[in-house]
Amino acid sequence: MPKPTSQRQLSTADERRRTVLQTAVSAFADRGYFGTRTTDVAQRAGISQAYVYRLFPDKEALFVAVVEHCFARVRESLGDGAAAAKGSSAQEVLDAMGNAYAELISDRDLLLLQLHAQCAAAAEPAVGEVVRNGYARLVEYVRGASGAPEADIQRFFAVGMLCHLVVALGTHEVDAPWARTLSDGLRHY
Repeated sequence: MPKPTSQRQLSTADERRRTVLQTAVSAFADRGYFGTRTTDVAQRAGISQAYVYRLFPDKEALFVAVVEHCFARVRESLGDGAAAAKGSSAQEVLDAMGNAYAELISDRDLLLLQLHAQCAAAAEPAVGEVVRNGYARLVEYVRGASGAPEADIQRFFAVGMLCHLVVALGTHEVDAPWARTLSDGLRHY
């Protein structure tokens, strides 16, 4: 039977891991995978770099865990949206999930982390794998939750990517024909 202090240490380590993940989201959002050092994450979390390495074997493992954490947040958001749908038609469910996602990406750090992860995925095999797996799970979730046809699911994700661009560039604040063309009809929070 474990000692009560052992349980407390595990709980503290799990809590510290969550804190490091949340802190790393912000650090990687600011400078991306290639520009962020584990010392940056450690400083923001108020811990030593050695403790970061105790939780994660290297920067790649930390970034992969952060990307997985963000995909979990996206999945949770889509689930909340599906549950809040005003009806059960495929389009009503997709619209509700899209609205929930639009709210989620108003979190600048989450948006930037997703953009950085997509860029790093092109150069780093482990990051590419976690991004592909994350999207695979999201596509399957959206398919199951909405029952929408393939073309509507593809459009749902395409509009989500356009939302990334519009929010990242702030096109909804630009008074120009090109900006209105890109952002017309998209929700912003």
